[in-house]
Amino acid sequence: MFLRNLLLATLLVGSIQVQISVSQNSPQDYVNAHNAVRAEVGVSPLSWNKTVAAYAQKYANSRINENCELEHSYGPYGENIAEGYGNLNGVDAVTMWVSEKPNYDYKSNSCVGDECLHYTQVVWRNSVHLGCGRAKCKNGWWFVTCNYEPVGNIEGQRPF
Repeated sequence: MFLRNLLLATLLVGSIQVQISVSQNSPQDYVNAHNAVRAEVGVSPLSWNKTVAAYAQKYANSRINENCELEHSYGPYGENIAEGYGNLNGVDAVTMWVSEKPNYDYKSNSCVGDECLHYTQVVWRNSVHLGCGRAKCKNGWWFVTCNYEPVGNIEGQRPF
């Protein structure tokens, strides 16, 4: 009886740990985080795309041995990347990118004072598909990437 209860407790704890580790990393979490920001500027919502997501996850996995160094894939999609220690999740990464919003000046269609191109990719009106990936690197850091189709941040065009 004791062993059965111990096994049950272990299984319950294990399932809780898995639940916690995937929180705010589901496709819907990524989509919701992006679309909340897009709605603020009147841009149509993104939808999750399995092909784009597979590309993103494959690239995230390729960064594992590179200690999560921030390097773009230079692939066929628009792309935002982030790294972080601890429990960096997908929603945290989107929040980091969106925190650049004050640096975007709509009137001049440029970044003022600091980086803003991660934000403009999140709200790019012509991007309609989203796919993201996340991987833990050998140094203990997390690498998160989101890819957008079609690509955004096209010079001379406004994001919205």
